[in-house]
Amino acid sequence: MKLVVVRHGESAYNKSNLFSGWEDVALTTNGIEEAKQAGRRLGKKQIEFDYAFTSVLKRSIKSLQYILDEMHQEWLPVKKTWRLNERSYGALQRLNKAETANKEGKALVNRWRKSYDALPPLLNLADPRHPIHDRRYSNVDPKLLPSGESLKTTLDRVLPCWADEIAPLLLGGKNVLVVSHRNTLRALVKYLENISDEDIVNVDVPTGAPVVYEFDKSLNILSKEELIDEVKM
Repeated sequence: MKLVVVRHGESAYNKSNLFSGWEDVALTTNGIEEAKQAGRRLGKKQIEFDYAFTSVLKRSIKSLQYILDEMHQEWLPVKKTWRLNERSYGALQRLNKAETANKEGKALVNRWRKSYDALPPLLNLADPRHPIHDRRYSNVDPKLLPSGESLKTTLDRVLPCWADEIAPLLLGGKNVLVVSHRNTLRALVKYLENISDEDIVNVDVPTGAPVVYEFDKSLNILSKEELIDEVKM
């Protein structure tokens, strides 16, 4: 069984160096091409997927659509879930990363961005950026909607999707495609590869670069292939 994870293509906030989190921002022209390239590369690998998962944010949804279009697998059943949203950057969302580092200090901002358990400044519930004000989350228990997340709490959010939906499909012999976000996938990779809290700081997930995992019947990883250089060609 194969699991392929892909970070969405470059978004407008990526290009502008802004904290995105749960902000719903569009792909850039380059991001669209990155997603298409990912689809073409996966098509050359001749992987036939059975199910696809993505977040409820359009940069991820659109990337998945471009990938499936290039693979001629547009018909696949797709599950969109808030559990695969990007890590919530709380009150940092919409702020420029470089300007925030100059204001708050590079060490603190790097800790917010890269460490495993550091929380960013949290959103007030009255803040219009808080997900409780977004109707796409109206069926989610408000207590589960984050005001801001660390990588650790992001993993806590993602794990039920893995355990209840993705893993059972793999155990049933199905191939699964997950198109999501940088920190969501960092959290999932940490879990799958048993990466330490300290070492996850050095793990990144480039935009539009598929990673192919192959598992045995007990969901032990048999192989991992990163399609990074090929995608960027």
